[in-house]
Amino acid sequence: MNTRILHTDEPQAYVQAVAEAVNLLQAGEVVALPTETVYGLAADALNANAVAKIFEVKERPSFDPLIVHLPHKKDLEDVADVPEDILPVVKKLAEKFWPGPLTMILPKKACVPDIVTSGMPTVAVRASMNRVFNKVARTFDRPLAAPSANKFGSISPTSAAAVKAELDGRIPLILDDGASLHGVESTIIKIEASSPKPRIIIMRPGPITQDDLKSYGVVVLLKNLKQENKPEAPGLLESHYAPRTPLRLLESPEDFIPEEGKTYALLSYRGDADDGYADLTDWKGVHVLSPGKGKLVEAAVRLFYALRELDKVGADEIIAEPVPTQGVGLAVMDRLRRASAKR
Repeated sequence: MNTRILHTDEPQAYVQAVAEAVNLLQAGEVVALPTETVYGLAADALNANAVAKIFEVKERPSFDPLIVHLPHKKDLEDVADVPEDILPVVKKLAEKFWPGPLTMILPKKACVPDIVTSGMPTVAVRASMNRVFNKVARTFDRPLAAPSANKFGSISPTSAAAVKAELDGRIPLILDDGASLHGVESTIIKIEASSPKPRIIIMRPGPITQDDLKSYGVVVLLKNLKQENKPEAPGLLESHYAPRTPLRLLESPEDFIPEEGKTYALLSYRGDADDGYADLTDWKGVHVLSPGKGKLVEAAVRLFYALRELDKVGADEIIAEPVPTQGVGLAVMDRLRRASAKR
């Protein structure tokens, strides 16, 4: 299969690219599309045969559910049965954060195929704010299932080139809208009725933070993030987002003891020698997530790109510095812990 990349930076090219993507989706094919988080591999969420191609292309296990992306926020009622006791907060969250990088886990309607939800009674739902994805979804006028456009368990792609490097020859089309805005996947939440305020459980940290959500309920971070057998939401397997090169999250520079004859690359937060990592060894390669002051939003945007680049240097092991866990730093640390988990 010849995998084509269509650019969307010029008006005519944009119109043509959207039309070709919609035609393929209508034919039951998969298409790689940009989102504000990472690039996604999209298919008709209500067509079980089309969704099966996502699992085949990604080599994704059938027990790992997918996120359903809506053409419009009002389409939520088409795929989810929202319980009355949480309906008010769901509406407020959708009004505030959709379209955007917030995914809600809700009871599914019968029209959503079991392959999308891995047989579970709930569906993960959001609406993307990316202009290209949004236009494709609204023109197609059906919900799209769209996990990250990479082989299962590997580094999520934040550019069209990264998608092609992963899935060249496996998919017919990639739409290119430049680098992803946020660089890490959406925040996933589950809402439980409670008094006086509903409980909002963060299943997977992402660009929408605890501080963003706290005015809508009591925010709880899911502590036991290891869901190995049948995860309730995407991205919760212990080992995920991993480069081919083994990665170790080094909580303290004092813990580093280099092995003779072994080469190392460094994923640095700020690139500051005062943090204690830069001079630990003669690094084969170094990538800095946010040079200088260390901005967590910038670190999140650069995370997967930096991991891909370090994967190319040929080191025996990648050493990753920790980042602060406030705000989107929580999402960065979640991805690093999973990338460093035993495979």
